[in-house]
Amino acid sequence: MQLPVDICVFLLSLVAPAVLYTMNNVIKQPVMVLTLGAAVLYIIPYIMSFLVLHLLALQHWENIDPLFYVLAVFSFTCLVGLTNALEQDGYISGYMGFYLKKGEPHLSAAYAVMMNYWEGVLHFLLFLIIIHRMFRGKSYRSLALFWAGSSIAHQIVFIPGVVIGKYGSNIHPAFWRNTPFLLLPIWGAILLFSRERELPIIPADKIAVAQKRSLLYRPVDLILSLLLLGAMAFSVFRGAVALDCPLDTCFTYIYQYEPYLKDPVVFPRITMLVYLFYALPLLAAFIYGLRNPGCTWMLDWAIFFAGAIAQTQWCHIGGSLHSRTPFTYRVPTDKWSTVMILNGLYVAVPILLAIRCRLSPTFFMPTVPEGQTSPEKKDN
Repeated sequence: MQLPVDICVFLLSLVAPAVLYTMNNVIKQPVMVLTLGAAVLYIIPYIMSFLVLHLLALQHWENIDPLFYVLAVFSFTCLVGLTNALEQDGYISGYMGFYLKKGEPHLSAAYAVMMNYWEGVLHFLLFLIIIHRMFRGKSYRSLALFWAGSSIAHQIVFIPGVVIGKYGSNIHPAFWRNTPFLLLPIWGAILLFSRERELPIIPADKIAVAQKRSLLYRPVDLILSLLLLGAMAFSVFRGAVALDCPLDTCFTYIYQYEPYLKDPVVFPRITMLVYLFYALPLLAAFIYGLRNPGCTWMLDWAIFFAGAIAQTQWCHIGGSLHSRTPFTYRVPTDKWSTVMILNGLYVAVPILLAIRCRLSPTFFMPTVPEGQTSPEKKDN
């Protein structure tokens, strides 16, 4: 009797805590931490996924999506991250102590703890669902794009934050194990975007009618466009705050609303710069896509972007409230509601846009040539 692939991956991922406990209590050299860490995080999971695929789960495996191997490896590392988060919050002990001292001390930061929760819960569930759908012949493109956006976003904040923040003077060889966590999701995103999307079958007449309506006659798109404009303004404002803008408004915001932006770990500051230089152009592009018909790229990029913003905002909001963040950098109690509403709206807008594109893609279908929907064309 063969077990489903997703169940096999789940069971093998449970080995991670035991391996971590062994590393924490046996290995005592930083270089060995890097060597064994690489073996644990990449080589062993890859071998496990190979065995699962070729020996335990499937008989016919010639056309397996190479993305499976990445997801199988990452599902193992998800539980490594979750173990760290649980230990930092005091739920367990004896698993990560030595690794934090001689491997990656930055994993004790509030931002990293929230990142580990995201990986250990949401990413792990995503991987199991994607693998399940992959071997059932069902579509998993949207879920995979959400993961890719989430993974890339958190690494372009996390890696520079470690290097230039307060942990930059205490980087050990084990830190460089994070490089594949950036490169592999980028490869996965390129792989997914390069594949042709299967567009829903929609009558040409319906497409033509939807695409003739201006933005003013599409209230949902109009509201989304206004929300996107607001998100653009907020991105510019917080980017200016992160760049130490001397305006009184910026000064007031960073000291009275989000002092977390001054945290020397610099993860929140880099997050704001990512929003300014990367999210801002995409927000503008989405407004263009809502105004002009036929932008099929919206169907993929909206999901990718939603994953990126959801992950970074989870870490940013959670880090600003977490007990491991010094009290002076946490959100002030009297401004808590305002800050949560602003940050909540910022993450809600991309998710609402992705849902809108997913549920009603008619407006984004390729533009119907003039005359193609005429009665004469139909008769032919």
